[in-house]
Amino acid sequence: MSTTEKHKKGATSIIHTEERSFIKENEKSLGFIALGIIVLVLLYFGYQKFYLAPRAEKANNEVFKAETYAQIDSLQKLAIKGDGSYPGFEQIADEYSNTPSANIANAYLGGLYLRQGQYQEAVNALENYNSTGSPILDPLVIGLLGDAYSELKDYKQAATQYKKAANLKSNDFTSPLFLKKLGLVNEAQNDYKGALDAYKKIKSDFPQSFEASMVDAYIARAEAHL
Repeated sequence: MSTTEKHKKGATSIIHTEERSFIKENEKSLGFIALGIIVLVLLYFGYQKFYLAPRAEKANNEVFKAETYAQIDSLQKLAIKGDGSYPGFEQIADEYSNTPSANIANAYLGGLYLRQGQYQEAVNALENYNSTGSPILDPLVIGLLGDAYSELKDYKQAATQYKKAANLKSNDFTSPLFLKKLGLVNEAQNDYKGALDAYKKIKSDFPQSFEASMVDAYIARAEAHL
């Protein structure tokens, strides 16, 4: 076997290894693990101060117990459904619609439904969320919606949501996070040009981000398919 043939064989082997690696990684990356996002949502709402009307204030008091349950994996169903004494996020979102607390409940519900594998329910809850103007929370909720669509294998809609999340309130945390997810769902659709554009944007626009530290491998993988 010539040296050239050996190099070609070696390159082909590397690409096949990367493809297997992508499939394995794709299962984890596209199969969203919501814990980190839920923690961020908890922190965000924990430090916010709302000036509420009496009706909304009652809802805000009831949200507290559900928030507590949401932080404990084994009690997250109680966070969704309630415990008999305190309502869960489902009841709060329904009974106190058009209040900040209902908005909080919908954000939580989206993440919790994802954790429970109830992906269509996650979509329904997250689509009821109204923008707060937060540069972190709003993109996170849109990104969660992308995760829900990704789990439903609707990669086209997932890509739309990830792109929207990445471009909204551009920052070094949420933007590269969702650009990476955008790249992954583009790869899942064999849109390697779109994936490459997303990965290169991480490198050029967010060089200090965590995602940028490993993006060269993603760029190489997408380029290998063009």
